[in-house]
Amino acid sequence: MGIAMDAREWWTVRRQDMSMASMPSPLSSNQHRAEQYSYDGVKAGAKASTIAFIASAIPVLMGARAIPWARVNLNYAAQAHIISLVSGASYFVVADKTILASARKNSFEKLASHVEFPL
Repeated sequence: MGIAMDAREWWTVRRQDMSMASMPSPLSSNQHRAEQYSYDGVKAGAKASTIAFIASAIPVLMGARAIPWARVNLNYAAQAHIISLVSGASYFVVADKTILASARKNSFEKLASHVEFPL
């Protein structure tokens, strides 16, 4: 019983020491800002993708039933492919523009804080 108790205490102390040593450091302000900009880009891209999905699904689905050429040549897979391409493209374009706009705004703010402009 004594050896088991000593081993348990040893492992408890060792685990506490290891957890203190491997504790992650807090994010720097630049990393936190970059994560926030990425999150904003994802959110804006998801909104744009949803709008593009609705805006492209209605004409594609209606056109595939009303236009004779589309009725013959666009099967369900082709219709889904068109709609998903529009949604995906809008997501990446809007997310990229949002992230780049945030980064540009941040760089101009840093420049303004470091450089004095003569009046």
